[in-house]
Amino acid sequence: MFTPHRKMLAIGALLGSALIAVPVTAHATAAPAPTARTSAAVAVGLDDPAKKEIAMKIVSSAENSSLDWKAQYKYIEDIDDGRGYTAGIIGFCSGTGDMLDLVEYYTQVKPGNVLAKYLPALRRVDGSDSHAGLDPNFTKDWAKAAQDAEFRKAQDRERDRVYFNPSVQQGKADGVGVLGQFMYYDAIVMHGDGTDSTSFRNIRKRALSKAKPPSQGGNETAWLNAFLDARVWAMKQEEAHSDTSRVDTAQRVFLKKGNLNLNTPLDWKVYGDSFHIG
Repeated sequence: MFTPHRKMLAIGALLGSALIAVPVTAHATAAPAPTARTSAAVAVGLDDPAKKEIAMKIVSSAENSSLDWKAQYKYIEDIDDGRGYTAGIIGFCSGTGDMLDLVEYYTQVKPGNVLAKYLPALRRVDGSDSHAGLDPNFTKDWAKAAQDAEFRKAQDRERDRVYFNPSVQQGKADGVGVLGQFMYYDAIVMHGDGTDSTSFRNIRKRALSKAKPPSQGGNETAWLNAFLDARVWAMKQEEAHSDTSRVDTAQRVFLKKGNLNLNTPLDWKVYGDSFHIG
C-alpha cells in the first residue's frame, strides 16, 4: 500500500546547492594524480544514475511494497489519509498541490491531454480530501495518461524538481554522502517541506539541536543518527505513520553497517517485507 505523507513544499528555504569542497593534503613532493576510482568516489552522489535507481527502488519498497518503481506511473487510489487521491511514482496528491502542478505542466507540454479537463476540479479540491469534479472517471483517465511517454516524463520531472533535487542539494550542502542524501529524500517524500513541525526542514532543525552535520564540523554518522531520531519523532506524530520500519529496519540498518555510500548488495525490511538489491 502506498503510504505517503506530504505537506505543501517551499523549496526556496533549503540551503541551496553548494557543493562540498574536497580537502587537499599537502606533500613534500608532488603527489601523483588521483586515480579514476578515487575521483569517482569523491564525485558520486545520489544523483549518480546508478545511485538514483537504488533510491527509487528503496522508496518504492516502502511506498508500494515493490522494487518496480516504474510500474507505479499508473498507480492511483485514495488511501484515506486526508489528502484525496494519491498517485504516480512519488505519490502526487490531489489535496496537497503537487498533483495539480503535475497536471498543469503536462497540459503545457501536451495540450488537450486526457487529464486537462480535470484542472478546474483539481484547483478546487486543493487543500482538501474532496473528489468533487474528479469522480467517476479520474482514476481511469490517470491510468490512461500513464500510457503516454510525455506523462511519464512529466512525473519524472516533477519528482526531481520538487523532491529529489532539493534533497540532494541540501545533502551536499550539509556534507553528507549518498546514504544521507537518500535519508533526506525519503523524508521529504513523506513529510514535504512545509512550515509545520513534521516537515523536512523542521526535522532537520530538530536534529541540529542534537548534532552538527559534517559541513559544520560534525561527525557524519552521529548527524545521520540525530536526523533519523528526529524523523522517527515526526512519523509518530500521526497514526498513519507510526510504523517506523522504513527507518528502523532499512535506513538504520545501512547506517549501522557504515554503508554511507549506499553500496550494493543491500538487504532491508519495510513493514515486515524483505527486500534485496544485488
